[in-house]
Amino acid sequence: MSTEPRAALATFISAIERHFEAAASRRGDDDPAVVNAYQELADAFEAYDEALDDAFGEVTPLGIYTDDDDDDDEDGPYVGLDDEEYEDDDDDDDDEDDEEEDGDDRRPRR
Repeated sequence: MSTEPRAALATFISAIERHFEAAASRRGDDDPAVVNAYQELADAFEAYDEALDDAFGEVTPLGIYTDDDDDDDEDGPYVGLDDEEYEDDDDDDDDEDDEEEDGDDRRPRR
């Protein structure tokens, strides 16, 4: 039996709010209230995504993060660059200066 998408959305939003409250009042790294709220949020999201797909053929661009996702999974959702993949390019400001020095500015000459 499929769930009504509006009801699943309401449950999902409530789960987000409960997770926020648990996180805001957490008592340590392994606070059972946060762990429980996390699982309820994941379950509510999956139910909402499934209800949305069943009713309208649509899905959200979101995914559930699990410990298994720590591996480099090329097929999973994009979650940003890993530290080793990120290169800090400090010389971005120099590019504009280089263009002007090269005579490559696009202003018309008089």
